[in-house]
Amino acid sequence: MSDDNKHCLKLRRVGIDTYKENVAYLHRDCHLYRSAGFQALSKVEIHVDDNGRSILAVLNIVDDPRICGPEELGLGLEAFAQLQYPEGTPALIAHARPPGSISAVHRKIAGEPLDRADYAAIVREIAERRYAKIEMAAFLVACSEAGMDRDEVLYLTQAMVETGDQLSWNEPLVADKHCIGGIPGNRTSMLVVPIVAAHGMFIPKTSSRAITSPSGTSDTMEVLANVELPSELFNDIVRSQRGCLAWGGTSRLAPVDDILISVERPLSLDSPGQLVASILAKKVAAGATHLLVDIPMGPTAKVRTQQEAFRLRKLFEFVGDRIGLHLEVIITDGRQPIGRGIGPVLEARDVMQVLENHPDQPRDLREKALQLASRILEFDPDVRGGQGYLLARDILESGRALDKMQAIIELQGRNHSPPALGQLCHEVTAARAGVVSSIDNQQIARIARLAGAPMDQGAGVDLYCRLGDQVKAGEPLYAIRAEFPADFDFAREAAAADNGFAIGGEI
Repeated sequence: MSDDNKHCLKLRRVGIDTYKENVAYLHRDCHLYRSAGFQALSKVEIHVDDNGRSILAVLNIVDDPRICGPEELGLGLEAFAQLQYPEGTPALIAHARPPGSISAVHRKIAGEPLDRADYAAIVREIAERRYAKIEMAAFLVACSEAGMDRDEVLYLTQAMVETGDQLSWNEPLVADKHCIGGIPGNRTSMLVVPIVAAHGMFIPKTSSRAITSPSGTSDTMEVLANVELPSELFNDIVRSQRGCLAWGGTSRLAPVDDILISVERPLSLDSPGQLVASILAKKVAAGATHLLVDIPMGPTAKVRTQQEAFRLRKLFEFVGDRIGLHLEVIITDGRQPIGRGIGPVLEARDVMQVLENHPDQPRDLREKALQLASRILEFDPDVRGGQGYLLARDILESGRALDKMQAIIELQGRNHSPPALGQLCHEVTAARAGVVSSIDNQQIARIARLAGAPMDQGAGVDLYCRLGDQVKAGEPLYAIRAEFPADFDFAREAAAADNGFAIGGEI
């Protein structure tokens, strides 16, 4: 960078969460605003000295000196954390060069397939924050609309793995499982991990928080224990217990995946190629050698037809084989929510009831968890094919899975003041007598989120009825639980407009 292109200002931390995007703030009266030709939404490069850490950021122009003054350069929380220098440090700002790989994005927009080098360059420059969100959106939409052939999905997966950290456990078999999502209450990981770990297999589980769902595995586990673990503690727990249930947000495993997801979600993009690359990159980076993928299929699930499910399974198998994963894909029933609780507290209740062999436990959650655990147990060469289910059931019914879960909870840090169930309760009732013929996963999840889940951990939906159940007119189908009146009213209004249940066939 030449001396003519760099300009010095004092750093200021701006308390704005820009979520996976570096944003810088320059006051309109700053002498550089017009003299150096800086414009709002342009990309700038910021560093402290020629040999120090540098970052790229999108520039915002402000008029309020409470955000930053004319002699200051404000940095949002994401950018300030990345630069890692204290407030007041003199920093240099310059125009950033455009990403060199943008020409490949233009070719993808035109419908051309990209090669390995193209994807490596695009992913590397996204990792370097050279892409603005609008440029990433163009890339994602092009991949979704033009489609990605299976080799392109492989190239994207490999590039995402290579631009982040990779864990190595020095274990011959490191198991993991993943569900592609879209089914409320499907909290099987919190049962599979203790069952598999109790058998002695290695299953270090890092999970996500909810983005568009009423709860993620980490949100539900956080009701019981701390999930934000430093890497050293995470490693110690996995080594001593053979398993763990932690949030993956503190790691740098395939970090470009997290950046792309932050753009995909507002656009409601979830193309098969992006989905497969996202999942497999994270699993390989986390050190998995054996992976079970759950694809729920149903009319209101992410995958709605058997043809779609088979096509997605083949894509998983193709990429998994070429990146060295022993991968098995199963297609499961996605016609309705799994378990009764939808929302962190309610889901944690369901999980503990299954682990405790409670007489009122949700049988569908128990059965699905046993089926998934059995397939993972059969990755163990000492477990004969077909014996995994009996083994998983014995581990659960004997209390060994509960003991393992309690040990993991203690080491992660038990939550001694768990959140309470939302105090506001409204029961949604059947408008007519008949048989429950369908349940809309998306609408039930929407109602739970409107009630406050997952931010309010005690909010959500408590299901009373399932597919095939006979109901009478006025009989409760589910309860909405909330903590705050405004959320409670939003959820009730949504349920009144569409309660997510279809009742057919008069009794």
